[in-house]
Amino acid sequence: HPSPFMRRLFWYHQARLRWTGQAPPPNTESLLDSLEARMAEEDPDVQWTMNFCAGWIGIHEPAHRARCVALGERLGLYKGDKVSKGCTPAYLPEFIRIEVAKRG
Repeated sequence: HPSPFMRRLFWYHQARLRWTGQAPPPNTESLLDSLEARMAEEDPDVQWTMNFCAGWIGIHEPAHRARCVALGERLGLYKGDKVSKGCTPAYLPEFIRIEVAKRG
């Protein structure tokens, strides 16, 4: 979509479908293909939401966890960002590790 707002909304919706406890929709493979192809060059606001979606895929879909972590390592987005005490970092490998640990 040409509108960054609409792209952000799409990625947020896809993340929300996963973290609300619903069964993930069957589009994960195509989402990950799109994330890998477009995330590095996307508008920063959209990029953050794409990263957020990749995180929730990695947390709630163990079969895709390694792919999400590898994406985060390759792009390095938000690596080294300072995070307030008690907050979870946005760097994908750390975000996924911490959130998976919280869920046991």
